[in-house]
Amino acid sequence: MAVLVTGFPTSFLATRVVKQVLAHDATAEVRCVVPARFLDRAGELRASLPAEAQPRLTLLEGDVTALDMGLSGVEYMALVRDLTRIHHCAAATYLGVERAAAERLNVGGVRELLELAESAHRREGSRFERLVHWSSALVAGARRGIVREEELERAGFRNAVEETRFRGEELVRRAMKRGLPATILRPSILVGDSKTGEIDRLEGPYLLILLMLSTPVDLRVPLPGRSEVPLNLVPIDYVLDAGCAIASDPRSIGRTFHLVDPRPATARAVFDRIAKALGRPSPRGSLPTQLATAVLRTPGLEKLAHVPRAFLEQLAVEVAYDDRNTRELLAGTGIRCPAFEQYVDVMVDYVRAQQLKDRPAAEVPMEAMTHEDASDPLG
Repeated sequence: MAVLVTGFPTSFLATRVVKQVLAHDATAEVRCVVPARFLDRAGELRASLPAEAQPRLTLLEGDVTALDMGLSGVEYMALVRDLTRIHHCAAATYLGVERAAAERLNVGGVRELLELAESAHRREGSRFERLVHWSSALVAGARRGIVREEELERAGFRNAVEETRFRGEELVRRAMKRGLPATILRPSILVGDSKTGEIDRLEGPYLLILLMLSTPVDLRVPLPGRSEVPLNLVPIDYVLDAGCAIASDPRSIGRTFHLVDPRPATARAVFDRIAKALGRPSPRGSLPTQLATAVLRTPGLEKLAHVPRAFLEQLAVEVAYDDRNTRELLAGTGIRCPAFEQYVDVMVDYVRAQQLKDRPAAEVPMEAMTHEDASDPLG
């Protein structure tokens, strides 16, 4: 099996997909198109793989947004000839990204991948099985209520990421109607591994954990946004297990799947549990989104102004993602999304560890240490 994975090594999702494919199929060969400036980093990640997997990961210098992905004619035609599957993970996901960058990657990149996929699929004697398009539940934009997997409707967008990811998925759906075998996966807000806490960058809900860690212990941080809305968090390990299982099921071709927590906790419950895990008092009251994104003058709360408005806006819209397609295909596999309370301590401990790693030991307050750290403060 020859598998192309886009987004490696800068996308946390893509990196995990590469590792998952190599670990679960000893015959799989993975190819990644990597911009020149990231080749060294990609090489380091390849060197960290198990010895038997390293030769099965090929790095091709190129750019998924460029014509023929910036590859030579020989390299491009080799992909057309050999590919059995594509995992398209490359995407601009940072909610504050400039529109031009989001447009280039989330629309232009999809267009280039579709051209490759359709060439591989139409080729005589084709071995191509499917395109797996890793989309996002954010394509629903500002919709309220229940969003179903088969739906893709314009309902207003709060930022360039939502709009361009919508348009990228729209292109994939049109290609599916033309006969391209494809599966669309839509994770909600990604958080770290439920077992290790690993995540690539601390943003979104993590910034609020950092806020609580950096305020006085007895200060009750107000909850930004509406406390009763569901906060649609989903850990990366569940997304990978569920997504790869679905992408290997013949029944998933031509369909869309929400990779979400089917019983998401409310924003109030999430922040109450984070506060408990930190040994802090629960949030008191709440702030309207507009006020929460202003520069707050209350001593100890100024950092709340640095939590991106785009994330806070997600706390203002009550939306639920129906996942009946996902439940249908995962029935009997044993793959289930863990509840937030099962991994909140892991998530908080990971943030603590990153905070300790990034600060000189002399500046780390004792209350920021875990019990293990406190037993050996110089360790």
